[in-house]
Amino acid sequence: MDAFSSSFVSTMATKIHSFTITTPKAIRAPPLLSPYNSPILNVSSVGIDEKAQMPRAKTTTPTTTTTTTSSKRSSATPAATPLAERSPLAAEAKKRPQAVSVPSVIFNALDDIINNFIDPPLRPSVDPRSVLSNNFAPVLEELPPTECEVIQGSLPPCLDGAYIRNGPNPQFLPRGPYHLFDGDGMLHSIRISQGKATLCSRYVKTYKYTIESEAGCSLLPNVFSGFNGLTASAARGALSAARVFAGQYNPANGIGLANTSLAFFGNRLYALGESDLPYSVRLTSNGDIETLGRHDFDGQLFMSMTAHPKVDPETGEAFAFRYGPIPPFLTYFQFDAKGTKQADVPIFSMVRPSFLHDFAITKKYAIFADIQIGMNPMEMIVGGGSPVGSDPSKVPRLGVIPRYAKDESEMRWFDVPGFNIIHAINAWDEEDGNEIVMVAPNILSVEHTLERMDLIHALVEKVRIDLRTGIVTRHPISARNLDFAVINQAYVGKKNKFVYAAVGDPMPKISGVVKLDVSKGEREECTVACRMYGPRCYGGEPFFVAREPGNPEAEEDDGYVVSYVHDEKAGESKFLVMDAKSPNLDIVAAVKLPRRVPYGFHGIFVRESDLKNL
Repeated sequence: MDAFSSSFVSTMATKIHSFTITTPKAIRAPPLLSPYNSPILNVSSVGIDEKAQMPRAKTTTPTTTTTTTSSKRSSATPAATPLAERSPLAAEAKKRPQAVSVPSVIFNALDDIINNFIDPPLRPSVDPRSVLSNNFAPVLEELPPTECEVIQGSLPPCLDGAYIRNGPNPQFLPRGPYHLFDGDGMLHSIRISQGKATLCSRYVKTYKYTIESEAGCSLLPNVFSGFNGLTASAARGALSAARVFAGQYNPANGIGLANTSLAFFGNRLYALGESDLPYSVRLTSNGDIETLGRHDFDGQLFMSMTAHPKVDPETGEAFAFRYGPIPPFLTYFQFDAKGTKQADVPIFSMVRPSFLHDFAITKKYAIFADIQIGMNPMEMIVGGGSPVGSDPSKVPRLGVIPRYAKDESEMRWFDVPGFNIIHAINAWDEEDGNEIVMVAPNILSVEHTLERMDLIHALVEKVRIDLRTGIVTRHPISARNLDFAVINQAYVGKKNKFVYAAVGDPMPKISGVVKLDVSKGEREECTVACRMYGPRCYGGEPFFVAREPGNPEAEEDDGYVVSYVHDEKAGESKFLVMDAKSPNLDIVAAVKLPRRVPYGFHGIFVRESDLKNL
């Protein structure tokens, strides 16, 4: 699943801490290892215990690291070393003397008390020993640009560029409760040029990452695992306020993550997470990844933004939104082709806070889903659960607003009972102009979304909205458990035929990819191709790369489907390139990666011509 937004918390924190605090020089505390990040935490043989599979291939010396902060980690992780000695805490401790401050010692001790006694990780969904198992475990070090071996076939020339995937990779091993969506963002980029591939893995150097790296320990509470129950929320809130007043961090600089996705528009590449502003990143000529900094679009974007903006391939415009816990609960906006943000369009007809992770656009409209997941404070107070939860009494609905609306006067809402979407695949206007069609995975048993992702079943549906009558009709495209679906990006906002979706086995593990033909009738089988990765092999979100992107005569499925795939038995990761037109999604190239790539969220392919313009 995707990293759920922490914009509810970040919005409130921004308003509470609107003053500026001067942060002192790096505060370094000795490692405080709780039972949850001690050597007893044997997450898995390929997780925290990184096997001795580090690259023997040549490593290219990076030209620079980042303009935000410099990386202080080496790429090698010794094998057969106790966990306590190999954690980033211990690695930093060995490199330089620890400048211990009294507030730091006190705060870390209080943090341990909260994590061990007030709110220990009792539920599997927040127990790091469960969450960080197998290939969900983080890689503890960044990887500089490292040459890869093509072990099958050859890389097509149209793949010259970079496939970059985002995902959670906690900088420090959890000291208490931890949810899958709480990890720091790490970008895994495979740069391809003339048939050769180079892998690079770098953290997105957010403000949160930077201050915690300098401090040598976690400072900010985890959003999805740190605010379960009134007592735990109050304790962690008070500790966070104390850290702010002590000058350990300034929430005005952003407290969120950039661990969800990437987007390219206005000749800029962004790492995105819904709890903070976008972070501008770039790739150097040798394949290294640089974080350029937090980007507010000349002061026009002062709060968080969706991790799923939609880019019109014909106009170059980008469309986006933000949501939060105070009115307006939804705000729609857009960027022109140069990346200049346009005026906000607040949507006051959304009358209660709702979780809006994704949306869709057509040539005429933007479509939002008001689903059954939203703020649930009573569950936190009475049931000891998360402040974000499901409301079974709420009727989901779809909101349609003109794409270039200046206000919400033409916003229309349509009730769609039982329709809860986290991701949207695509939408388009029918030729008569009176109907909108949207394709999206409908999350069945939405109450399990945060707690039991293995029980989620996502049914891909085609939804028709009749703008004349207000009638909404739906029918399933496939009965399989499918999500993380993509299309040929040249068809965003217009009628498409093919969808490439990840197969949940169960979610969040992905055992294969299917190709769907959404043009087929309601009672026809829509699966036209399938590739399963094999026993104990799991991939991620697929991505479609067109073979001839500039050719208007090219067929929609003329291209390749790419994804990272990990073999849990062998402890090895590969980059697979599959022929999108073949009935079995035949593998045309496989690249052995110099070390494993943990499971993550969303990715993007950026062509070489665009990389040069960053």
